[in-house]
Amino acid sequence: MTIPAISLNDGTTIPAVGFGTCKLNGSPGVEAILRAIDSGYRLLDSAFAYENEGAVGEAVRQTTIHRAELRVTSKLPGRYYKYEDALATVEESLYRTRLDYIDLYLLHWPNPQQGLYLEAWSALVEARQRGWVKSIGVCNFLPAHLETLIGASGITPVVNQIELHPYFPQAEQLAWDKAHGIVTEAWSPIGRGNDLQHHPLLQGIAQRTGKSVVQVILRWQYQLGAVALPKASSAKRQEENLALFDFELSGEEMKAIAGLAKPDGRILGQDPASYEEL
Repeated sequence: MTIPAISLNDGTTIPAVGFGTCKLNGSPGVEAILRAIDSGYRLLDSAFAYENEGAVGEAVRQTTIHRAELRVTSKLPGRYYKYEDALATVEESLYRTRLDYIDLYLLHWPNPQQGLYLEAWSALVEARQRGWVKSIGVCNFLPAHLETLIGASGITPVVNQIELHPYFPQAEQLAWDKAHGIVTEAWSPIGRGNDLQHHPLLQGIAQRTGKSVVQVILRWQYQLGAVALPKASSAKRQEENLALFDFELSGEEMKAIAGLAKPDGRILGQDPASYEEL
């Protein structure tokens, strides 16, 4: 299976779909991540706050896939946004993973009440200069946060990882990111904990295409230009989540899925304009 590559604004690339690792910890986590790599995933999404960077690193060391073919992501939690704390935390991520470098390091949330994300971003720039990370980006940043970040630093994040699923399609944020050369990644792409998999519209499209509802949702995100990060432990589900590139949704189907949007479809109500992740 060939996964298309997406070009980032710093000249690097990431696969068009990745693997979420939240709550995949310890030996069972390593085994699940190894299964994902065996299934074909090459983009592994972790975070300092997930407390599983060690499991991700162990899987990377155990697999027979060459390190250069893998893209490992981690994220800086808001409690370490002061410059020196941020640098120490990135270095700690390297120690936890036991890797020579991390491919993509992100600010996890803007945490606007703290007012420290510019300081944290400066630390990521320094970490990249030191060779600790290859690329840097953000999560959950609204256009106002991104304008401030880019204006102050002159450096545009390579990705913005946001909540994105049919109940919360984020059309305006997607368009803003694209216009500024930022690739959008989607967390909770199949709408964790809601009824999307049982929605009649999605079930009808799945029947027409001969695919599952999950595959329809992930294909919708791919055609939007977003990099989805589904999580699954079983090899069967992992392989199913990668089978996105042998069918296509029509323009009408794309619009119909986007039409499932709710006024505020956020799963947990985490609005980046006010939410603080520490």
